[in-house]
Amino acid sequence: MYFDGYGYHGTSFEQTYRCYPASFIEKPQIESGDKIIMPPSALDRLASLHIDYPMLFELRNEATDRFSHCGVLEFIAEEGMIYMPYWMMENLLLQEGDIVRVKNVTLPKGKYVKLQPHTKDFLDISNPKAILETTLRNYSCLTTGDSIMVAYNNKKYYIDIIETKPSNAISIIETDCEVDFAPPLDYKEPEKPVAPVSSGKGTAQVHEVPAEAEPKFSPFTGSGRRLDGKPMNYQPPPVPSLGSKDKVQSHQSAGSSSQSSARQSQGKLVFGSNVSRVPKATEKEAGKEAKQEEPQKKEEPKFQAFTGKKYSLRG
Repeated sequence: MYFDGYGYHGTSFEQTYRCYPASFIEKPQIESGDKIIMPPSALDRLASLHIDYPMLFELRNEATDRFSHCGVLEFIAEEGMIYMPYWMMENLLLQEGDIVRVKNVTLPKGKYVKLQPHTKDFLDISNPKAILETTLRNYSCLTTGDSIMVAYNNKKYYIDIIETKPSNAISIIETDCEVDFAPPLDYKEPEKPVAPVSSGKGTAQVHEVPAEAEPKFSPFTGSGRRLDGKPMNYQPPPVPSLGSKDKVQSHQSAGSSSQSSARQSQGKLVFGSNVSRVPKATEKEAGKEAKQEEPQKKEEPKFQAFTGKKYSLRG
């Protein structure tokens, strides 16, 4: 007992009872809330102790050390017995006829609560916020770690109480409480698309076959030709290219063929570097004609200026 300046008041209410589900008293409406039914003697005891309203209680299963909190609906149960929602008995791990200790408590008004549905089906409801607000009107308090039941459209949805503020147990009677939702327990994040990974053999084959280098454009790569058919003293140097060895060899063969074609006879004009396509027989004939013409060219007298005879106008 304590003295507060106005009179003596009794200590807190604490009693043990045997618990049974609501189906034993034919009051299924208490399944949609957190209120229990107690015997009339509990009301007399509570009234004599000047308990604050609303009446809130702590339920504890001493065998498993599980506890929760609830309100009271009526005082019409048989002596030594209480009736409670079945989902509350599941939270406390109680069976029919087990002993539970009931103690009155005072809880602070809640300011924040975080909920987590068990399944995604609850979020598929057309307006889950309105359903939750309607259901919580039948609740007087919430305890962290409990799982409450929300009945809607002939289906039961279970929701875990993950966090409550300002304490682990709060009163939600006539208070503005912020509600937050966590992802459902069966929620899975969508998998990100995985890029296809090629096999090791495929990558090895790709590395084994190098990409061929594209030949660059090289202007003026043809060999020069004189119009009189005489061979040229100056030969242009071969132009290097980035191609393969076969391409280098083809340039060398083109250069050799250009040198042989320089010996062709007079009167034939050849443009470009297509002389490599001339048959071998024609090359041999051209070579013979060039050899026969060389001594003839040597016998021809050179041009000498002013070598004519004199003539007089007098006769």
